[in-house]
Amino acid sequence: MTPPPGWYRDPSAPHQERWWDGTAWTEHRRAPGPVGYGPAVGGTPGPGPEPGPGTGTGGRGKAVAVTAAAAVLVAAIVTGVFVLGEDDDGSPRTRTPPVTETATAPAPGNDPPSSSPTASEPSADDPALVEDQLNGITLPLPDGWVRPEHVAEDDVMMTTDGTYDCPADGSVCRHGLVVSRTVTANAESSPKVLAQQDIEDAADDAYDRDLIGNKPFGGIESHEEVASGPVAVAGRAGYYVRWRVTTAEGPGGYVQSMVFPSTVGTESPILVRYVFDAGEDGPPLADMDTITKGIRPIGDADTGGGVGSGIGPTD
Repeated sequence: MTPPPGWYRDPSAPHQERWWDGTAWTEHRRAPGPVGYGPAVGGTPGPGPEPGPGTGTGGRGKAVAVTAAAAVLVAAIVTGVFVLGEDDDGSPRTRTPPVTETATAPAPGNDPPSSSPTASEPSADDPALVEDQLNGITLPLPDGWVRPEHVAEDDVMMTTDGTYDCPADGSVCRHGLVVSRTVTANAESSPKVLAQQDIEDAADDAYDRDLIGNKPFGGIESHEEVASGPVAVAGRAGYYVRWRVTTAEGPGGYVQSMVFPSTVGTESPILVRYVFDAGEDGPPLADMDTITKGIRPIGDADTGGGVGSGIGPTD
């Protein structure tokens, strides 16, 4: 709601007052009245201040009104509302004071002060979210993670920020990435079976050979299953398997295959792969939990987690 017509502190010249006609600033200005900033009681724009107490008819009544106004001024400052005169029935009128230069004031010629807009709900355009439109889900983007740039695979949802020289063949590597894709290779629909079938391919793709046949880490020497089990993702019952991979060069890393039914279309299984380098330069394993628990159907800010949402040890 815009302020009512009246004299307010001029946002372009705080030492004087300017007439606000209820929709825009006019060119009428005057020296401040004796009660400080805020709209005058009644009155119209003119070349100078309103007549003081004791002038014109009803001078005694105006003096009483000014005294009463001074008495409530302190309370008005605390509550943010000025009591300005009285209505015909004797009850006080109140107006919310406009914002002044000490708060947020409009620039000359701009609209009058108004309340700040309320924050909108997070959307897919939010920098803290990435969207997988094909599978109808959004994934949270933890600190240190970014949307993929210059990545060959088109189903990579996010990577850690920055790159480094791979320890074996000198190509470019990243400390972490997350992939989301639809499982279409076979007719199997069990999240547990699909996750168990995928984990070896996930390890090979991440730490054995890249897309052009190079071995960025000198190949995989061994692996160990460190966690597996049911997991709730976006309100759906899924399953995950996590391996710790040891490579010929470098610290190796962790790979995780997680499968759950889609919430859209034919409910085809969705596979989310996590690849995290081990060692002090790799992302914290807790980010796997953060991302998993934050997966939501597009347009649904509440679904997710629940019974079985924990995804096992992170050591």
